[in-house]
Amino acid sequence: MSNTLLFNPRTYDPTHFDPETRRLLRATIDWFETRGKKALLRDYMDRTWYADFLEFAAKEGLFATFLTPSADAAGDGNKRWDTARNAALNEIFGFYGLNYWYTWQVTILGLGPVWQSANPETRARAAQLLSEGHVMAFALSEKSHGADIYQTDLILTPDGEGGFRANGSKYYIGNGNVAGLVSVFGRRSDIEGPDGYVFFAADSRHPDYHLTQNVVNSQMFVSEFRLENYPVRAEDVMHTGQAAFDAALNTVNIGKFNLCTVGVGICEHAMYEAVTHAHNRILYGNPVTDFPHVRREFTDAYVRLAAMKLFSDRAADYFRSAGPDDRRYLLFNPMTKMKVTTESEKVIDLLWDVIAAKGFEKDTYFDKACRDIRGLPKLEGTVHVNLALIQKFMGNYLFQPADYAPVPTRLDAADDTFLFGQGPARGLGAIRFQDWRIAYDRFAALPNVARFREQADGLCELLSQHAPDKAQLRDLDFSLALGHLFALVVYGQLVLEQAELTGLDEDLLDEIFAVLVRDFSGYATDLHGKAAATEAQAAWALAHIRRPVADPERLARVWSQVEALSGAYEMQP
Repeated sequence: MSNTLLFNPRTYDPTHFDPETRRLLRATIDWFETRGKKALLRDYMDRTWYADFLEFAAKEGLFATFLTPSADAAGDGNKRWDTARNAALNEIFGFYGLNYWYTWQVTILGLGPVWQSANPETRARAAQLLSEGHVMAFALSEKSHGADIYQTDLILTPDGEGGFRANGSKYYIGNGNVAGLVSVFGRRSDIEGPDGYVFFAADSRHPDYHLTQNVVNSQMFVSEFRLENYPVRAEDVMHTGQAAFDAALNTVNIGKFNLCTVGVGICEHAMYEAVTHAHNRILYGNPVTDFPHVRREFTDAYVRLAAMKLFSDRAADYFRSAGPDDRRYLLFNPMTKMKVTTESEKVIDLLWDVIAAKGFEKDTYFDKACRDIRGLPKLEGTVHVNLALIQKFMGNYLFQPADYAPVPTRLDAADDTFLFGQGPARGLGAIRFQDWRIAYDRFAALPNVARFREQADGLCELLSQHAPDKAQLRDLDFSLALGHLFALVVYGQLVLEQAELTGLDEDLLDEIFAVLVRDFSGYATDLHGKAAATEAQAAWALAHIRRPVADPERLARVWSQVEALSGAYEMQP
């Protein structure tokens, strides 16, 4: 198999997209490559605000084209909200730097409440601002409450004329220094409970909007701001009551998906740099990559990265094909957030173990990658929050399959309108799934797929014969250990589906499942050690530790794919 699986700016040619999408993706790559590595790293280290990038994006109409739904595009046939091409841009941004992705990500979040709204004035305003090159912001978090939307101290007091005066602060708000439109979550002073929630549109340039500080030491601007008697007109209100609450959660659903593909992009660039360095470095008279432990760590990193990309690409299909009768994306979405981002940390750690001191050097992309990669599992809800969410689907996923029409690969130029009409943020327990065993059965001949299937069947046995009691379910330390085991089964399903759709090399696929077998065994060991585990549960855990099926020839063939990355890409100086 060639390394077409990984993004490479030298060879990238997304022929599956329409001409304008291809042009904009290529223009973005060319902008970064023309600036060169030295300028990119210098701006990162000097914490330089990326005004030049925003000027480029405005000139090309990048954000306006990718983030304006067709209904608001005034007849421009190139504008739509297309998760497939948005994911491609996420990956490119990650490849060159998390900070550039962040301003795009926060614009997506800021637009979430807007495009979910039936307010024509605000929708038209947002579309116009995008066309003028502005970015957006999403003001949910507060310093005292974080992203706990049940608590907000930003208060809207009725002004007697159909509008409000807003007072209060927001914290950790990206783009809050320049956003043309800030989607702000608050509550009314005269209505108690959920009926008092309000989402409204503010402008960072207004004199009653006061920018306090950048709360991070970075070239991105993650602001604290306060509103002092800020006038909120009736036409600025996008959502009220329960609809405002739902808009907040549904916006996070839209935004959190982006974290998987930006993590893929970061890891891809880091891998090119790490393999090229190690493969051309002589240590004790031998190339570093001749050492068996180095080959193992590089191969493990490559295999994990391949699985990340396969899962993310397949999850996008479910995201795009979602509707009122198919909400399976609500499981696969937190999986991309929780699982893919933590895998990205593992990839960077494996590479860093090999290149060691090189990973600290200021003139490397890797030095920036190893800092930035830590943020992804912690954004849009922590790993623990998303893992707890994933567990809500465990019973139906494992034991109550339903029939669905096959979900195709979704690379068509369609507007993903359901994302802005997801409806109430409840009813997760009623969501059903296609039988997960189908994907595993199609690859039963691969030894490590078969071995992992044994472990997955064992998880069903654990939950049916030694199910956790109420006390154990309340013990998050115990229940999250179960969640990790379950997440691996879901992860494997979508990896297999994408492998079949793309004709993935079976050597690589079996090595992916060798990793999953090891990971399942690790989580089973962790469960065995939990104080809350019963004797029967602990015995089950030990009984389901497995060794992957080793095949030196298969491993050598996969190593040749890794070795081919040496010199395959190096950024323009």
